[in-house]
Amino acid sequence: MQTIPAKTIVTNTKNGAGWFGARYNMNIYRGCTHGCIYCDSRSECYRNDDFDTVYAKQDALRIIRDDLRRKTRPGVVSTGAMSDPYNPFERTEQLTRHALELLAAYGFGVAVATKSDLICRDIDVLREIHREAPVLCKLTVTTADDALARLIEPHAPLPSARLDALARLSAAGLPSCVLLMPVLPWITDTQENILTLVRRAQEAGVPYIYPAFGLTMRDRQRAYFYQQLDRAFPGLRQKYIARYGTRYQCASPHARPLWEAFTRACDAAGIFYRMQDITRRYQRGYGCGQLSFFQ
Repeated sequence: MQTIPAKTIVTNTKNGAGWFGARYNMNIYRGCTHGCIYCDSRSECYRNDDFDTVYAKQDALRIIRDDLRRKTRPGVVSTGAMSDPYNPFERTEQLTRHALELLAAYGFGVAVATKSDLICRDIDVLREIHREAPVLCKLTVTTADDALARLIEPHAPLPSARLDALARLSAAGLPSCVLLMPVLPWITDTQENILTLVRRAQEAGVPYIYPAFGLTMRDRQRAYFYQQLDRAFPGLRQKYIARYGTRYQCASPHARPLWEAFTRACDAAGIFYRMQDITRRYQRGYGCGQLSFFQ
């Protein structure tokens, strides 16, 4: 496991209110091996020239402990914003697991974002946290089609494994959420895909889905995305360039009808999809974004 130096790891969110009401951010690892063709973390603003290599932050657990001890207010700690906390190295390094144990010990909640079913290994610690503080387990699922996922998320666990993980988390009494983002124009932006994911989430007992019917593109990340489109979807790059140019937020051309179909299906299933509603419910009296279209 390669390492990089760090002075602090648990940092304050802007104005004390990040995504899903998180007060703090925590990124233990830097870089990712999932190879998702659309990942915004490749952008130059994040200053990571070797994004496909995972590094752990040196002495991470001591730094996290000291960061938590210095916080004057408990709150929800968000993890997974920049790199997946359940990358393959986590199976042996267990830095995320031990960081969760520290959150439990110091009375902090957690909102985890991941593409890995490895999160289920830590159900026991997440339940310990949940006895005293909010927990939200967010798994990104962009398509229910395992074959399509291999093209756009080549090294991530398959969607079928992620949906099974969501069912296990829900069965354990842990609040779970599908991050339905990005929805890629001309690739995953079909009503069939969206409604299938709503149905699969309902079957897994997932109470929350948070969508973004489009993607973001900028500088180095855009160049990588177009390179991968040429490999997996020849000819599609030209449609993106013609419609979006150098725009950052790139809504699907079908965003509005997709949103209408999505919200009807979620309302019928009793699934919440607005961030403020999700935050209010999972935080249970504690106490609302980046990419979102028609939220």
